[in-house]
Amino acid sequence: MSRSPLALGSRAVAIACLACLASPATAAEGTAQALCDAIAAVQHETVGQPPAVGFIPSYRPGPNETALPQPLATAAFTYDNALAAMALLACGRIAAARSIGDALLAASKTDRQFRDGRLRNAYRIGEITVPVALPGWWDADGGHWAEDEYQVSTALGNVAWAALALLQLHARTREPAYLEGAIDLGTWLMSGLREDSAGLTGGYFGFDPVSKPIAWKSTEHNIDALAVARWLKSETGDPQWDPLARSALHFVTSMFDGEQGFLIGTDTSGKPVRNGITVLDVQIWPLMVVPAGERPAGWNEAPLRIDAKLAVPGGYDFNDDRDGLWIEGTAQAALMFRLEGDEERAEGLMESVMNNRDAASGWLFATRDEELSTGLTIDAAGVGGAFRYYRRPHLGATAWAVLAATAYNPFRAN
Repeated sequence: MSRSPLALGSRAVAIACLACLASPATAAEGTAQALCDAIAAVQHETVGQPPAVGFIPSYRPGPNETALPQPLATAAFTYDNALAAMALLACGRIAAARSIGDALLAASKTDRQFRDGRLRNAYRIGEITVPVALPGWWDADGGHWAEDEYQVSTALGNVAWAALALLQLHARTREPAYLEGAIDLGTWLMSGLREDSAGLTGGYFGFDPVSKPIAWKSTEHNIDALAVARWLKSETGDPQWDPLARSALHFVTSMFDGEQGFLIGTDTSGKPVRNGITVLDVQIWPLMVVPAGERPAGWNEAPLRIDAKLAVPGGYDFNDDRDGLWIEGTAQAALMFRLEGDEERAEGLMESVMNNRDAASGWLFATRDEELSTGLTIDAAGVGGAFRYYRRPHLGATAWAVLAATAYNPFRAN
């Protein structure tokens, strides 16, 4: 389906003008629906009209690009698509959300190499095939099909986010397949438990047929696993999820430092990384997972901590080098403030976020600046190229803004 960039941009302006005259609640709903319109438009273009089942691209070409770099051109990251399914649910677009959820179910059952229920970090955009295709491109210089090593690997947190998307779908539709799919993914997460240590390691990394276990542990990944375990226990009443919840919570709690806040995780030897970077999402996601009455007191200082370490004009950076505005993370912070009852802070951040919308796609840019550093590497060993965000329309940023506008907690039933 073709779209007129000028028409889409004009529609966005019209919505914004109407929002100026509306109540805060109505304005937020208008913002969410406009962003969901933009997500659905790209879904229809690349996957087809629901009930077509498939994945949405994670990025669109930036203002100065005619096409995405080859590694991104066919890539639909699992995390971004899980978020998009939740955003569509928040907007009441059940069929559109099911399109992604059904693709996640298919991907977990029809991997080309593995039969243990894992998900890859990314899949190929468009309507699914069997087995579900992975992203890649033709390397004309080398004369072979090429793939990205991170995209075909498995990060623990991405599996957990897919499980959360299926749980959100089950909560809205009561379709048993979504709960069963979440249980299968939760079982895969639980297979990584070790009695002699808390928390879960990072997943698997490498090209097929070899995929080596990642030895380090990520605080972010364990936050995600904690949310999955708690939800599955609440939904099923099955005590089998208790060890996963206990282990993940123990690890996340152990990663909290009174001065630094939540550490990023451990190194490959299991030692906490205390001289590393401070990362935004690791500071605020625990507040979305663990209710206020159950948190250690220090966790509630997250707003003060991110203001002191990560604030930049308009919102927050990904990390504490403060070299630019991270749109996705600023939307996450807006949601955190809204869920914590600080509507004024949430609205201010949302205004900043919506000032970074691409007129052509209707999506939000990943960053306000041409590029944004993260302090992380692309690969799992910490020796690969730097992971950076660029000023491209980003599905994940757009979806988080929908969640923030609608006060939709991705980690718990809404």
